[in-house]
Amino acid sequence: MPHTRIEPQQVPVDRVDHHLPAVPLSDLQPQALRASFASSRPWAPELHAEKPFLDRPVLPAAVLLPIVMRVQPTVLLTVRTLHLSTHSGQIALPGGRTDPTDAHATATALREAQEEVGLDARHIDVLGQLPVYVTGSMFHVTPVVALVAPDFSLKINPFEVAEVFEVPLHFLMNPAHHRHHTVVWQGVQREWLSMPYQDGETERFIWGATAGMLRNFYRFLQAQGSQSL
Repeated sequence: MPHTRIEPQQVPVDRVDHHLPAVPLSDLQPQALRASFASSRPWAPELHAEKPFLDRPVLPAAVLLPIVMRVQPTVLLTVRTLHLSTHSGQIALPGGRTDPTDAHATATALREAQEEVGLDARHIDVLGQLPVYVTGSMFHVTPVVALVAPDFSLKINPFEVAEVFEVPLHFLMNPAHHRHHTVVWQGVQREWLSMPYQDGETERFIWGATAGMLRNFYRFLQAQGSQSL
């Protein structure tokens, strides 16, 4: 395995979570998602922090987990451009580091979504936040979950984003598509998830921090939804 970069698609799969239940389709509709964030049922995120691979101070950040309210809801994801200094070429949720002028994590997520893909706040209905996820590059990321009206239009910032695409929410919230990997990189054993999605002829290899935050969202919905009653 090269020491400069993990090639995630070449790392063998340890196991797939076929034994875990999918979130029911009824719990993925807008009204049910709103009710989930209004619920007070206890839950705990499964994934908290990756092992660091950069030696630098903590950088606060936020991402938008944008659920597009189509007949079958989808999640809007981006492909980062290859020249970026961290996580280049990877699939990501719209977002980035917090600016000093950002009042809170939601402000960061909304600003970044506007700057990266031109997603205007008037199309966004914020539901709430998930616990902070710490990346190996030392970003302390707050995921902000929101519903997005499907009549939006996008304007991609080509410096940061190469592509934008959507994945059905029910696909991501089904652990039968959650694959576990283990690899020794830079002398450290690292574990991570992937959720590959076949988008026509293109495989969208969702992995790392993005997959980790989506897995925590699965755990949240599993705890709040109708199947937990």
